[in-house]
Amino acid sequence: MSKSTTTRKNPSATVLIVGAGFAGLGAAIRLQQAGIRDIVTLERADRVGGTWRDNNYPGAACDIPSNLYSYSFDQNPDWSRSFSGSEEILGYIQAMVERFGLQKYIRFNQNVTDLAFDDELGVWHATTEAGEVFSGRAAVMAQGPLSNAGFPDIPGIEDYQGHKIHSAAWDHDYDFRGKKVGVIGTGASAIQIIPELVKEAGKLTVFQRTPAWVMPRPDFETPDWQKTLFRKVPASQSALRKGLYLAHESMALAVIWDSPVTRMAERLGRWHLKRQVKDRWLRRQLTPDYRIGCKRILVSNDYYPALQQPNCKLITWPIARLSEHGIRTVEGIEHQFDAIVFATGFDVSHSGTPFPVRGSGGRLLADDWKRGAQAYKSINVAGYPNLFLTFGPNSGPGHNSALVYMESQIDYIVKGVKTILSRNLKALAVRDRAQQEYNEAIQQRLAKTNWNSGCKSWYLTEDGFNATMYPGFASQYANQMKELDLRDYSLVTA
Repeated sequence: MSKSTTTRKNPSATVLIVGAGFAGLGAAIRLQQAGIRDIVTLERADRVGGTWRDNNYPGAACDIPSNLYSYSFDQNPDWSRSFSGSEEILGYIQAMVERFGLQKYIRFNQNVTDLAFDDELGVWHATTEAGEVFSGRAAVMAQGPLSNAGFPDIPGIEDYQGHKIHSAAWDHDYDFRGKKVGVIGTGASAIQIIPELVKEAGKLTVFQRTPAWVMPRPDFETPDWQKTLFRKVPASQSALRKGLYLAHESMALAVIWDSPVTRMAERLGRWHLKRQVKDRWLRRQLTPDYRIGCKRILVSNDYYPALQQPNCKLITWPIARLSEHGIRTVEGIEHQFDAIVFATGFDVSHSGTPFPVRGSGGRLLADDWKRGAQAYKSINVAGYPNLFLTFGPNSGPGHNSALVYMESQIDYIVKGVKTILSRNLKALAVRDRAQQEYNEAIQQRLAKTNWNSGCKSWYLTEDGFNATMYPGFASQYANQMKELDLRDYSLVTA
Protein backbone atom coordinates (compact mmCIF):
# COMPACT_ATOMS: atom_id res chain seq x y z
CA MET A 1 0.00 0.00 0.00
CA SER A 2 1.48 3.38 -0.95
CA LYS A 3 1.70 6.14 1.57
CA SER A 4 -1.09 8.66 1.36
CA THR A 5 -0.30 12.28 0.56
CA THR A 6 -2.50 13.36 3.47
CA THR A 7 -2.69 11.91 6.95
CA ARG A 8 -5.68 11.35 9.17
CA LYS A 9 -5.26 12.02 12.88
CA ASN A 10 -6.99 9.79 15.40
CA PRO A 11 -8.00 10.70 18.96
CA SER A 12 -5.10 10.48 21.41
CA ALA A 13 -4.89 7.38 23.63
CA THR A 14 -3.16 6.70 26.92
CA VAL A 15 -0.91 3.97 25.51
CA LEU A 16 0.19 3.15 21.96
CA ILE A 17 1.40 -0.40 21.39
CA VAL A 18 3.25 -1.36 18.21
CA GLY A 19 2.70 -5.03 17.41
CA ALA A 20 0.01 -7.61 18.21
CA GLY A 21 2.20 -10.61 18.95
CA PHE A 22 2.90 -12.14 22.34
CA ALA A 23 4.47 -8.97 23.78
CA GLY A 24 1.91 -6.45 22.52
CA LEU A 25 -1.10 -8.55 23.52
CA GLY A 26 0.42 -9.36 26.91
CA ALA A 27 1.00 -5.66 27.54
CA ALA A 28 -2.60 -4.87 26.60
CA ILE A 29 -3.89 -7.56 28.99
CA ARG A 30 -1.86 -6.35 31.97
CA LEU A 31 -2.67 -2.67 31.30
CA GLN A 32 -6.35 -3.56 31.09
CA GLN A 33 -6.14 -5.50 34.36
CA ALA A 34 -4.54 -2.42 35.95
CA GLY A 35 -7.55 -0.33 34.92
CA ILE A 36 -5.88 1.29 31.90
CA ARG A 37 -8.16 0.68 28.93
CA ASP A 38 -7.47 3.62 26.65
CA ILE A 39 -5.14 1.54 24.49
CA VAL A 40 -4.42 1.43 20.75
CA THR A 41 -2.45 -1.50 19.33
CA LEU A 42 -1.08 -1.02 15.82
CA GLU A 43 -0.55 -4.23 13.84
CA ARG A 44 0.96 -4.24 10.36
CA ALA A 45 -0.74 -7.49 9.31
CA ASP A 46 -4.43 -8.37 9.08
CA ARG A 47 -4.40 -10.69 12.10
CA VAL A 48 -2.57 -11.24 15.38
CA GLY A 49 0.25 -13.64 16.09
CA GLY A 50 3.59 -12.00 15.34
CA THR A 51 6.38 -14.48 14.70
CA TRP A 52 3.99 -17.44 15.14
CA ARG A 53 1.72 -16.05 12.43
CA ASP A 54 4.62 -15.53 10.04
CA ASN A 55 6.63 -18.68 10.74
CA ASN A 56 4.35 -21.46 9.54
CA TYR A 57 6.87 -23.53 7.62
CA PRO A 58 6.62 -27.35 7.80
CA GLY A 59 7.71 -28.61 11.20
CA ALA A 60 7.63 -25.18 12.90
CA ALA A 61 7.53 -25.58 16.68
CA CYS A 62 8.85 -24.03 19.86
CA ASP A 63 12.01 -25.36 21.54
CA ILE A 64 10.71 -24.44 25.01
CA PRO A 65 8.04 -26.65 26.66
CA SER A 66 4.52 -25.32 26.02
CA ASN A 67 3.66 -25.07 29.71
CA LEU A 68 6.55 -22.64 30.10
CA TYR A 69 6.21 -20.92 26.72
CA SER A 70 2.90 -19.33 27.68
CA TYR A 71 1.81 -16.64 30.11
CA SER A 72 1.62 -17.54 33.79
CA PHE A 73 -1.56 -15.45 34.02
CA ASP A 74 -3.19 -17.36 31.15
CA GLN A 75 -2.14 -20.99 31.32
CA ASN A 76 -3.52 -23.45 28.78
CA PRO A 77 -4.47 -26.88 30.18
CA ASP A 78 -5.03 -28.35 26.71
CA TRP A 79 -1.59 -28.33 25.09
CA SER A 80 -1.51 -31.41 22.84
CA ARG A 81 2.15 -32.20 23.54
CA SER A 82 5.10 -31.07 25.60
CA PHE A 83 6.55 -29.02 22.70
CA SER A 84 3.72 -27.59 20.62
CA GLY A 85 3.84 -26.65 16.97
CA SER A 86 3.40 -23.16 15.56
CA GLU A 87 -0.25 -23.70 14.61
CA GLU A 88 -1.21 -24.60 18.17
CA ILE A 89 0.79 -21.69 19.62
CA LEU A 90 -0.94 -19.32 17.18
CA GLY A 91 -4.28 -20.77 18.29
CA TYR A 92 -3.36 -19.99 21.91
CA ILE A 93 -2.56 -16.39 20.96
CA GLN A 94 -5.82 -15.99 19.04
CA ALA A 95 -7.82 -17.48 21.92
CA MET A 96 -6.10 -15.06 24.30
CA VAL A 97 -7.48 -12.15 22.27
CA GLU A 98 -10.98 -13.59 22.66
CA ARG A 99 -10.66 -14.40 26.37
CA PHE A 100 -9.48 -10.92 27.31
CA GLY A 101 -11.54 -8.96 24.79
CA LEU A 102 -8.56 -7.37 23.09
CA GLN A 103 -10.16 -6.94 19.66
CA LYS A 104 -11.35 -3.45 20.54
CA TYR A 105 -7.79 -2.23 21.00
CA ILE A 106 -6.29 -3.51 17.74
CA ARG A 107 -5.99 -1.58 14.48
CA PHE A 108 -5.00 -4.01 11.72
CA ASN A 109 -3.11 -3.18 8.50
CA GLN A 110 -1.40 -0.28 10.23
CA ASN A 111 2.30 -0.58 9.46
CA VAL A 112 4.16 2.03 11.52
CA THR A 113 6.63 4.04 9.45
CA ASP A 114 7.57 6.72 12.01
CA LEU A 115 7.33 7.13 15.78
CA ALA A 116 8.06 10.57 17.19
CA PHE A 117 7.86 12.24 20.62
CA ASP A 118 6.23 15.66 20.92
CA ASP A 119 8.16 17.53 23.65
CA GLU A 120 5.54 20.25 23.95
CA LEU A 121 2.56 17.94 24.40
CA GLY A 122 4.36 15.02 26.01
CA VAL A 123 2.86 12.46 23.60
CA TRP A 124 4.11 9.98 21.01
CA HIS A 125 2.84 10.17 17.44
CA ALA A 126 2.88 7.02 15.28
CA THR A 127 2.51 7.55 11.53
CA THR A 128 1.46 4.52 9.52
CA GLU A 129 1.81 3.47 5.91
CA ALA A 130 -1.96 3.79 5.57
CA GLY A 131 -1.62 7.53 6.09
CA GLU A 132 -2.96 7.70 9.65
CA VAL A 133 -1.50 9.23 12.79
CA PHE A 134 -2.10 7.69 16.22
CA SER A 135 -1.04 9.38 19.45
CA GLY A 136 -0.50 8.29 23.03
CA ARG A 137 0.99 9.54 26.29
CA ALA A 138 3.15 6.42 26.38
CA ALA A 139 4.37 4.11 23.63
CA VAL A 140 5.33 0.44 23.76
CA MET A 141 7.53 -1.01 21.02
CA ALA A 142 6.42 -4.65 20.92
CA GLN A 143 7.23 -5.50 17.31
CA GLY A 144 9.61 -8.25 18.41
CA PRO A 145 13.26 -8.99 17.55
CA LEU A 146 12.39 -11.80 15.11
CA SER A 147 9.94 -9.92 12.95
CA ASN A 148 11.91 -8.79 9.90
CA ALA A 149 13.09 -11.52 7.57
CA GLY A 150 14.89 -11.12 4.30
CA PHE A 151 17.04 -13.05 1.86
CA PRO A 152 20.74 -13.05 2.79
CA ASP A 153 23.35 -10.99 0.99
CA ILE A 154 24.85 -13.75 -1.15
CA PRO A 155 26.50 -12.87 -4.48
CA GLY A 156 24.34 -13.83 -7.45
CA ILE A 157 21.11 -14.19 -5.49
CA GLU A 158 19.29 -12.15 -8.12
CA ASP A 159 20.69 -14.37 -10.89
CA TYR A 160 19.04 -17.54 -9.62
CA GLN A 161 16.08 -18.43 -11.86
CA GLY A 162 14.56 -21.22 -9.75
CA HIS A 163 12.03 -20.92 -6.92
CA LYS A 164 13.21 -19.06 -3.79
CA ILE A 165 11.50 -19.57 -0.44
CA HIS A 166 12.34 -17.95 2.90
CA SER A 167 11.49 -19.88 6.06
CA ALA A 168 9.57 -16.88 7.44
CA ALA A 169 7.49 -16.45 4.27
CA TRP A 170 6.68 -20.03 3.35
CA ASP A 171 5.13 -20.81 -0.02
CA HIS A 172 2.52 -23.45 0.82
CA ASP A 173 1.48 -23.70 -2.83
CA TYR A 174 4.84 -24.97 -4.04
CA ASP A 175 4.96 -28.72 -4.67
CA PHE A 176 8.28 -30.17 -3.48
CA ARG A 177 7.47 -33.72 -4.58
CA GLY A 178 10.30 -35.14 -6.68
CA LYS A 179 12.11 -31.79 -6.88
CA LYS A 180 15.79 -31.04 -6.40
CA VAL A 181 15.85 -28.75 -3.37
CA GLY A 182 18.69 -26.90 -1.65
CA VAL A 183 18.51 -25.64 1.93
CA ILE A 184 20.85 -22.86 3.05
CA GLY A 185 21.27 -22.82 6.82
CA THR A 186 21.34 -25.32 9.67
CA GLY A 187 19.94 -23.22 12.50
CA ALA A 188 16.76 -23.40 14.56
CA SER A 189 14.37 -23.13 11.59
CA ALA A 190 16.38 -25.36 9.26
CA ILE A 191 16.55 -28.33 11.61
CA GLN A 192 12.74 -28.32 11.75
CA ILE A 193 12.27 -27.85 8.00
CA ILE A 194 14.79 -30.44 6.78
CA PRO A 195 13.09 -33.51 8.33
CA GLU A 196 9.83 -32.50 6.64
CA LEU A 197 11.33 -31.67 3.23
CA VAL A 198 13.28 -34.92 3.05
CA LYS A 199 9.94 -36.77 3.04
CA GLU A 200 8.88 -35.05 -0.20
CA ALA A 201 11.88 -33.84 -2.17
CA GLY A 202 13.42 -36.06 -4.80
CA LYS A 203 16.85 -34.85 -3.70
CA LEU A 204 17.61 -32.58 -0.75
CA THR A 205 20.98 -30.85 -0.37
CA VAL A 206 21.78 -29.07 2.89
CA PHE A 207 24.46 -26.36 2.99
CA GLN A 208 26.06 -26.04 6.43
CA ARG A 209 28.34 -23.19 7.38
CA THR A 210 28.88 -24.09 11.05
CA PRO A 211 27.67 -27.21 12.88
CA ALA A 212 25.47 -26.58 15.88
CA TRP A 213 25.14 -28.23 19.25
CA VAL A 214 21.97 -30.33 19.00
CA MET A 215 20.31 -31.77 22.10
CA PRO A 216 17.62 -34.48 22.35
CA ARG A 217 14.05 -33.20 22.52
CA PRO A 218 11.85 -34.75 25.25
CA ASP A 219 8.64 -34.33 23.25
CA PHE A 220 5.58 -36.39 24.20
CA GLU A 221 1.86 -36.31 23.58
CA THR A 222 -0.10 -34.96 26.53
CA PRO A 223 -2.29 -37.69 28.07
CA ASP A 224 -5.98 -36.90 28.54
CA TRP A 225 -5.77 -37.43 32.31
CA GLN A 226 -3.21 -34.63 32.57
CA LYS A 227 -5.41 -32.18 30.66
CA THR A 228 -8.34 -33.08 32.94
CA LEU A 229 -6.17 -32.62 36.03
CA PHE A 230 -4.94 -29.22 34.84
CA ARG A 231 -8.50 -28.05 34.16
CA LYS A 232 -9.87 -29.23 37.51
CA VAL A 233 -6.80 -28.38 39.63
CA PRO A 234 -5.02 -25.38 38.05
CA ALA A 235 -2.46 -25.42 40.85
CA SER A 236 -1.10 -28.69 39.42
CA GLN A 237 -0.26 -26.99 36.15
CA SER A 238 1.33 -24.08 38.02
CA ALA A 239 3.48 -26.60 39.90
CA LEU A 240 4.61 -28.22 36.63
CA ARG A 241 5.39 -24.79 35.20
CA LYS A 242 7.46 -23.95 38.28
CA GLY A 243 9.37 -27.21 37.94
CA LEU A 244 10.09 -26.56 34.27
CA TYR A 245 11.19 -23.03 35.12
CA LEU A 246 13.67 -24.23 37.76
CA ALA A 247 14.99 -26.95 35.46
CA HIS A 248 15.68 -24.40 32.75
CA GLU A 249 17.22 -22.01 35.28
CA SER A 250 19.79 -24.69 36.11
CA MET A 251 20.73 -24.85 32.43
CA ALA A 252 22.21 -21.35 32.76
CA LEU A 253 25.21 -22.97 34.47
CA ALA A 254 25.94 -24.81 31.22
CA VAL A 255 24.83 -22.25 28.65
CA ILE A 256 25.88 -18.85 30.01
CA TRP A 257 29.12 -19.56 31.85
CA ASP A 258 31.93 -22.05 31.37
CA SER A 259 31.55 -24.50 34.26
CA PRO A 260 31.66 -28.23 34.97
CA VAL A 261 27.99 -28.29 33.94
CA THR A 262 29.09 -26.99 30.52
CA ARG A 263 31.25 -30.09 30.09
CA MET A 264 28.30 -32.28 31.07
CA ALA A 265 26.08 -30.59 28.48
CA GLU A 266 28.73 -31.05 25.80
CA ARG A 267 28.99 -34.75 26.64
CA LEU A 268 25.21 -35.05 26.27
CA GLY A 269 25.39 -33.33 22.88
CA ARG A 270 28.17 -35.65 21.69
CA TRP A 271 26.30 -38.69 22.97
CA HIS A 272 23.18 -37.62 21.07
CA LEU A 273 25.24 -37.17 17.89
CA LYS A 274 27.06 -40.49 18.27
CA ARG A 275 23.85 -42.35 19.06
CA GLN A 276 22.07 -41.04 15.95
CA VAL A 277 24.96 -40.78 13.45
CA LYS A 278 27.02 -43.94 12.96
CA ASP A 279 29.12 -42.73 10.02
CA ARG A 280 32.34 -41.28 11.45
CA TRP A 281 32.96 -38.79 8.64
CA LEU A 282 29.44 -37.36 8.81
CA ARG A 283 29.70 -37.22 12.59
CA ARG A 284 32.94 -35.26 12.27
CA GLN A 285 31.24 -32.79 9.91
CA LEU A 286 28.42 -32.31 12.45
CA THR A 287 30.66 -31.85 15.51
CA PRO A 288 30.91 -28.22 16.73
CA ASP A 289 34.38 -26.82 17.40
CA TYR A 290 33.23 -24.12 19.81
CA ARG A 291 32.04 -24.08 23.40
CA ILE A 292 28.40 -24.97 23.91
CA GLY A 293 26.27 -21.87 24.47
CA CYS A 294 28.41 -19.62 22.28
CA LYS A 295 25.75 -20.01 19.58
CA ARG A 296 22.11 -20.94 20.03
CA ILE A 297 21.65 -24.53 21.22
CA LEU A 298 19.20 -26.55 19.10
CA VAL A 299 16.88 -29.38 20.13
CA SER A 300 15.77 -32.12 17.74
CA ASN A 301 15.25 -35.86 17.55
CA ASP A 302 14.80 -36.06 13.78
CA TYR A 303 17.39 -33.68 12.29
CA TYR A 304 20.34 -36.10 12.34
CA PRO A 305 18.25 -39.01 10.98
CA ALA A 306 16.97 -36.75 8.16
CA LEU A 307 20.51 -35.96 7.03
CA GLN A 308 21.18 -39.68 6.65
CA GLN A 309 18.24 -40.40 4.35
CA PRO A 310 19.24 -41.72 0.88
CA ASN A 311 17.88 -38.60 -0.84
CA CYS A 312 19.71 -36.14 1.46
CA LYS A 313 23.27 -34.81 1.22
CA LEU A 314 25.21 -32.47 3.52
CA ILE A 315 27.58 -29.94 1.92
CA THR A 316 30.11 -28.19 4.16
CA TRP A 317 32.05 -26.33 1.46
CA PRO A 318 31.38 -22.57 1.77
CA ILE A 319 28.99 -21.03 -0.76
CA ALA A 320 30.77 -18.81 -3.29
CA ARG A 321 27.67 -17.50 -5.07
CA LEU A 322 24.28 -18.35 -6.51
CA SER A 323 24.11 -18.98 -10.23
CA GLU A 324 21.25 -19.07 -12.71
CA HIS A 325 20.50 -22.71 -11.96
CA GLY A 326 21.70 -23.23 -8.39
CA ILE A 327 24.51 -22.80 -5.87
CA ARG A 328 28.23 -22.70 -6.60
CA THR A 329 30.59 -23.63 -3.75
CA VAL A 330 34.17 -22.42 -3.37
CA GLU A 331 35.77 -25.60 -4.81
CA GLY A 332 34.06 -24.79 -8.12
CA ILE A 333 31.15 -27.25 -8.13
CA GLU A 334 27.72 -25.99 -9.15
CA HIS A 335 24.75 -27.70 -7.50
CA GLN A 336 21.57 -27.25 -9.55
CA PHE A 337 18.14 -26.98 -7.93
CA ASP A 338 14.48 -26.50 -8.76
CA ALA A 339 14.05 -24.59 -5.50
CA ILE A 340 16.23 -23.11 -2.75
CA VAL A 341 14.98 -22.71 0.80
CA PHE A 342 16.66 -19.92 2.78
CA ALA A 343 16.58 -20.84 6.47
CA THR A 344 18.92 -17.97 7.20
CA GLY A 345 17.17 -16.33 10.13
CA PHE A 346 16.08 -12.79 10.77
CA ASP A 347 17.47 -9.30 10.56
CA VAL A 348 18.00 -8.90 14.30
CA SER A 349 18.68 -5.22 14.86
CA HIS A 350 21.70 -4.68 17.10
CA SER A 351 22.02 -0.98 16.36
CA GLY A 352 19.13 0.16 14.17
CA THR A 353 15.36 0.31 14.50
CA PRO A 354 12.60 -1.14 12.28
CA PHE A 355 11.33 2.39 11.60
CA PRO A 356 12.58 5.87 12.56
CA VAL A 357 12.10 6.53 16.28
CA ARG A 358 12.49 10.22 17.14
CA GLY A 359 12.95 11.19 20.75
CA SER A 360 13.29 14.44 22.65
CA GLY A 361 14.55 17.27 20.45
CA GLY A 362 14.14 15.12 17.34
CA ARG A 363 17.06 12.81 18.14
CA LEU A 364 17.05 9.49 16.26
CA LEU A 365 17.31 6.20 18.13
CA ALA A 366 19.18 4.60 15.22
CA ASP A 367 21.86 7.32 15.56
CA ASP A 368 22.10 6.87 19.32
CA TRP A 369 22.53 3.13 18.80
CA LYS A 370 25.14 3.33 16.02
CA ARG A 371 27.88 2.03 18.32
CA GLY A 372 25.62 -0.62 19.81
CA ALA A 373 22.11 -0.65 21.22
CA GLN A 374 21.80 0.25 24.90
CA ALA A 375 18.90 0.74 27.28
CA TYR A 376 18.24 0.96 30.99
CA LYS A 377 17.06 -2.46 32.21
CA SER A 378 16.48 -3.25 28.51
CA ILE A 379 13.29 -1.22 28.59
CA ASN A 380 13.90 2.57 28.65
CA VAL A 381 16.33 4.68 26.62
CA ALA A 382 17.71 8.03 27.73
CA GLY A 383 16.31 10.81 25.54
CA TYR A 384 13.10 8.93 24.73
CA PRO A 385 10.59 9.79 27.47
CA ASN A 386 7.52 7.60 28.03
CA LEU A 387 8.86 4.98 25.58
CA PHE A 388 9.01 1.35 26.68
CA LEU A 389 10.68 -1.52 24.84
CA THR A 390 9.90 -5.21 24.97
CA PHE A 391 12.84 -7.46 24.19
CA GLY A 392 15.05 -4.41 24.21
CA PRO A 393 18.86 -4.56 24.32
CA ASN A 394 20.35 -7.30 26.51
CA SER A 395 17.12 -9.01 27.49
CA GLY A 396 17.59 -12.13 25.39
CA PRO A 397 17.38 -15.46 27.22
CA GLY A 398 19.80 -18.23 26.42
CA HIS A 399 18.37 -20.92 28.65
CA ASN A 400 14.80 -20.13 29.73
CA SER A 401 11.46 -19.10 28.24
CA ALA A 402 11.33 -15.73 26.53
CA LEU A 403 7.90 -15.21 28.05
CA VAL A 404 9.35 -15.27 31.57
CA TYR A 405 11.44 -12.24 30.66
CA MET A 406 8.56 -10.70 28.78
CA GLU A 407 6.21 -10.86 31.77
CA SER A 408 8.77 -8.97 33.87
CA GLN A 409 9.04 -6.29 31.21
CA ILE A 410 5.28 -5.97 30.84
CA ASP A 411 4.75 -5.57 34.59
CA TYR A 412 7.46 -2.88 34.59
CA ILE A 413 5.70 -1.10 31.73
CA VAL A 414 2.46 -1.09 33.73
CA LYS A 415 4.31 0.50 36.67
CA GLY A 416 5.75 3.15 34.35
CA VAL A 417 2.40 4.02 32.76
CA LYS A 418 0.68 4.16 36.14
CA THR A 419 3.41 6.54 37.34
CA ILE A 420 2.86 8.81 34.33
CA LEU A 421 -0.88 8.91 35.00
CA SER A 422 -0.86 9.18 38.80
CA ARG A 423 1.71 11.99 38.80
CA ASN A 424 0.29 13.62 35.66
CA LEU A 425 3.69 13.58 33.97
CA LYS A 426 4.53 15.03 30.61
CA ALA A 427 7.75 13.02 30.62
CA LEU A 428 9.14 10.06 32.51
CA ALA A 429 12.72 9.94 31.24
CA VAL A 430 15.51 7.66 32.39
CA ARG A 431 18.70 9.53 33.27
CA ASP A 432 21.79 9.16 31.07
CA ARG A 433 23.97 8.25 34.03
CA ALA A 434 21.61 5.48 35.19
CA GLN A 435 21.62 3.98 31.69
CA GLN A 436 25.39 4.25 31.38
CA GLU A 437 26.09 2.61 34.74
CA TYR A 438 23.63 -0.20 34.02
CA ASN A 439 25.20 -0.98 30.65
CA GLU A 440 28.77 -0.83 31.91
CA ALA A 441 27.85 -3.48 34.46
CA ILE A 442 26.06 -5.59 31.82
CA GLN A 443 29.03 -5.55 29.45
CA GLN A 444 31.46 -6.46 32.24
CA ARG A 445 29.31 -9.48 33.07
CA LEU A 446 28.93 -10.43 29.39
CA ALA A 447 32.71 -10.54 28.97
CA LYS A 448 32.75 -13.64 31.18
CA THR A 449 30.03 -15.54 29.29
CA ASN A 450 30.12 -18.26 26.65
CA TRP A 451 28.40 -15.91 24.18
CA ASN A 452 31.49 -13.69 24.19
CA SER A 453 33.98 -16.58 24.11
CA GLY A 454 35.08 -16.13 20.51
CA CYS A 455 32.60 -17.65 18.04
CA LYS A 456 30.52 -15.58 15.62
CA SER A 457 26.78 -15.57 16.21
CA TRP A 458 23.70 -13.41 15.64
CA TYR A 459 24.00 -12.36 19.29
CA LEU A 460 26.96 -10.14 18.39
CA THR A 461 27.54 -7.19 16.10
CA GLU A 462 30.29 -7.37 13.47
CA ASP A 463 32.77 -5.86 15.93
CA GLY A 464 31.79 -8.27 18.72
CA PHE A 465 29.48 -6.07 20.80
CA ASN A 466 26.77 -8.07 22.55
CA ALA A 467 23.57 -6.03 22.60
CA THR A 468 21.34 -9.09 22.68
CA MET A 469 21.71 -11.38 25.68
CA TYR A 470 21.17 -11.00 29.43
CA PRO A 471 24.16 -12.38 31.39
CA GLY A 472 22.36 -14.05 34.26
CA PHE A 473 19.48 -16.15 35.53
CA ALA A 474 15.90 -15.34 34.54
CA SER A 475 15.20 -14.86 38.26
CA GLN A 476 17.91 -12.16 38.41
CA TYR A 477 16.34 -10.37 35.48
CA ALA A 478 12.89 -10.58 37.06
CA ASN A 479 14.20 -9.25 40.39
CA GLN A 480 15.70 -6.15 38.80
CA MET A 481 12.36 -5.42 37.13
CA LYS A 482 10.30 -5.58 40.34
CA GLU A 483 10.97 -1.97 41.28
CA LEU A 484 10.70 1.20 39.24
CA ASP A 485 13.27 3.38 41.02
CA LEU A 486 12.28 6.98 40.31
CA ARG A 487 15.73 8.16 41.42
CA ASP A 488 16.95 6.88 38.05
CA TYR A 489 14.42 9.03 36.16
CA SER A 490 13.75 12.69 35.61
CA LEU A 491 10.08 13.61 36.01
CA VAL A 492 8.52 16.50 34.08
CA THR A 493 4.99 17.39 35.18
CA ALA A 494 2.35 18.35 32.65
